[in-house]
Amino acid sequence: MKDTTQYNNDYENKWCPGCGNFGILNAIKKSLADTQIPPEKILMVSGIGQAAKTPHFLHCNFFHGLHGRALPVATGAKLADHDLTILVNMGDGDCYGEGGNHLLAALRRNINLTLLVHNNMVYGLTKGQASPTSRHGFVTKAQPQGVACQASNPLALALSQGAGFVARGYCGEIEHLSQLISAGISYPGFSLIDILQVCVSFNKENTYTFYKDRVYTLDKEEYKADDLHQALDLTMEWEEKIPIGIIYQKETRSYTDELAPLQSGPLFKQTYDPKKIRKAISDA
Repeated sequence: MKDTTQYNNDYENKWCPGCGNFGILNAIKKSLADTQIPPEKILMVSGIGQAAKTPHFLHCNFFHGLHGRALPVATGAKLADHDLTILVNMGDGDCYGEGGNHLLAALRRNINLTLLVHNNMVYGLTKGQASPTSRHGFVTKAQPQGVACQASNPLALALSQGAGFVARGYCGEIEHLSQLISAGISYPGFSLIDILQVCVSFNKENTYTFYKDRVYTLDKEEYKADDLHQALDLTMEWEEKIPIGIIYQKETRSYTDELAPLQSGPLFKQTYDPKKIRKAISDA
């Protein structure tokens, strides 16, 4: 195993003992070490929530923003410096709830970001109300009669919007998850990795035992991830078996490759003519 200590820092971690976020954090460190990306070349962007605290515990550049707003910040950073490796950490409520419209925009643009969604199917930071991925009937203090809505299916949504890289990982399979993150980083476009994350405090249904009995790894030799219809079928599997791995992958052209001004290098290194800027503003 490659040395991950260069990504460590001394911030105190106050996640609950047994939280699935620890597995995700370790998988991120392993992936960064395996891909040999130095800390100064990494930007972690997050919103609000327990998942959003992940960048605090890594030695790298990071931006901690507003609830649901991590993707616009990451998009702006990528446009300013498309040589940066940018990972976005969000929770299921953060991304699929408050940030849902920004997710749609990122999918359509195919901006070269790796989005890690810590999906524990509950709002953990705000003490356990239902999230968009909570199952129908899930009982919480805020929904004592059970959730009245159907659970959203973010992977199917991403596929329906033309996503080029869609994967699912599990916090209890750190080696496998680190490989998925590395594949997402290497993908030249937007990569969505939905991560099954155990919340030991507020979700007593989707436990380590629940996933141990259901999770199975897609066989790389047998499963071909380029069949959209097969991928959509996989996103519907849940009750008895839950697949993890790269659900779908296709060749795409990233958003930054589509923009002519970026072909001369990162925006922050480019010079500009202030007279042209003033004229553009006055003509607006």
